[in-house]
Amino acid sequence: MNADVFIATTGGGLGRAARGADGAWTVASLLPEVNFRSLAADPHHPGVIFAGTQGRGLWRSIDRGATWQPFALDDRTIKSVAVSPAMPGLIIVGTKPPHILISRDNGETWQALEAFHRIRSRRLWFSPAELPGTAYVQGIALSPTDPNVIIVGIEAGATVASFDQGQTWTDHIGGSIRDCHSLTFHATDGDWVYEGGGSGAGTAFSQDGGRTWRQVPSGLDRHYGWSVAADPAQPDLWYASVSPGPRKAHRAGHAEAHIYRTRGSEPWEKLSGGLPDPLMDMPYGLLTDLYAPGHVYAGLHSGDVWFSADYGDRWEKLPARLPTVERALLALFADTTTR
Repeated sequence: MNADVFIATTGGGLGRAARGADGAWTVASLLPEVNFRSLAADPHHPGVIFAGTQGRGLWRSIDRGATWQPFALDDRTIKSVAVSPAMPGLIIVGTKPPHILISRDNGETWQALEAFHRIRSRRLWFSPAELPGTAYVQGIALSPTDPNVIIVGIEAGATVASFDQGQTWTDHIGGSIRDCHSLTFHATDGDWVYEGGGSGAGTAFSQDGGRTWRQVPSGLDRHYGWSVAADPAQPDLWYASVSPGPRKAHRAGHAEAHIYRTRGSEPWEKLSGGLPDPLMDMPYGLLTDLYAPGHVYAGLHSGDVWFSADYGDRWEKLPARLPTVERALLALFADTTTR
């Protein structure tokens, strides 16, 4: 297992678990006065992490999450943040209310993408998850091969895309999920994109860089999807965490969730191999390791972190219990790579 640091948003601060040279884990609660909402590592600068907050802008750590400082965008609520693997210096954030801002110089200057405001269905975006229902950008996925490709998900709204770095946008793309919870590209293959959400089958994927999407309900006995992740060596092999519905998923001890695995459009397979059956705390974070095919990590709302070294066939609970995992989880690895 290569992961030696886990960082999670906790709904009030951050949780950080770090493994020392002796193999023992140290867990800390950081900045409980700041409501962190999103996390993203900079693939071009090992140790640099960005975090979006509720009403306090974008924060940054340059020491693998040990310490944090306010960085940019002042008092904005930043629900999602992504750093481009394909273009050093390119950072994109999504806010509440729903706006997209872009920086091409490592966050020194920012530009609002005005074309995003002209998406036709925007007037219909409404999220009951956070009253009074103001919509927000829940997910951003950036292509690992083409810096012009941006996929954006609105919770209880739409999944939209730009293929010219934000100059123009599609409206909601058929087959994708209107109620987006998470979006991610494959680590190296710019054709594959994955989505978890609260409508339709609960999961969706694209094999052409986000232009067209498919949902595969076969094998799923519940359809409220959240986190998704893909094997680094096999883009068609991916995972999703799914619960029966929002009332169960977001209530501690009542999630009744499972982690599923599929290959492309094949039926989903429910994973067990040592996992609680069902998982009563929602797996808000699913992660894979770029340099270790088959390795999968699952962070539960309870703070427990589970690990599989064999594509999810067998699991073990790690001695790295976070205070909680509230929507976002990040892993850092001993070889300085981040996922």
